[in-house]
Order: sequence, then structure tokens, then C-alpha cells
Amino acid sequence: MLRVTKLTDYATVVLTVLAARRGEVLSASELAEQAGLESPTVSKLLKPLAQAGLVEGLRGVHGGYRLARPASDITLIEIVEAMEGPLAITECSQDHGQCGIAHQCGVRSNWRLINDVVAEALRGVTLAQMLHPLTHSGDDRRRIAVRVATT
Repeated sequence: MLRVTKLTDYATVVLTVLAARRGEVLSASELAEQAGLESPTVSKLLKPLAQAGLVEGLRGVHGGYRLARPASDITLIEIVEAMEGPLAITECSQDHGQCGIAHQCGVRSNWRLINDVVAEALRGVTLAQMLHPLTHSGDDRRRIAVRVATT
């Protein structure tokens, strides 16, 4: 099964809390409470999110964290890559992968294409969009336009 890690999922939840409270500075414990997560988990998430420039930490009595940019300018690919590194569905999806059979592999180009499609889909969804739950009735699903180049 292909899925993001729990920490990436939790990072998205924490970021949506900050996005919903635009401009407010929240402590790690306030973020944990509002996100329904444990404080140590939230503290663990905030470091890579800050290093990636998605949140900024403010020191002092009224310190805490806030989004570094508007939620509409933060994409899901940025969140995934902040928590997990560059997107690579398979080892050969990376430019410098460590696959021992890459030189003779017949499926590498297809995996790279699939990797690019997933990355483009993640680039097409912003944190601001994640604030609004989708309805699951009928065909109300959000559509993400992705073009696949064939050779």
C-alpha cells in the first residue's frame, strides 16, 4: 500500500490548525491540543516544518509558531518533502537511486512517470484547500488536472 507516514499526516493536521488561525501564534502545546495530538509528537513535527520554511517559531513570553507563508502558497508536496524528503515512489524514481538493476530495468521510465504524476497532484493542492472538507456524495470529488506526456 502506498501511503504517507503518520508524521506527514500529523504535520498536515498541525498546519491546517495554523492555517485556520491565520496569523495567530500558537505554542506547541496549544497546537497539540487543537490538533488532538500529543505534545511530544507536535514538537517533533515542528522542527522539520520550520527547517523547510513552512512555519516560523517566535521566541518570548508570547512565543510559539505560525505559518511562514499564506496557506494558499503552501502545497502538499512541500509538506510531504519537508517530512519525508524528495518524493520517490520507488528507488528508481530518484535521480540518484541505489537500485542495482537500474541499468537493465524495463519499468524505470514508467515508475518515474507515475512519480511525476503523483508529485504534480500534490503540487496542485494547497494547505488552504485542505481546510475545507470534501463532500462524498455523488461526483463532488475535487478534480486535479494532470497531464501525462507519452513518448
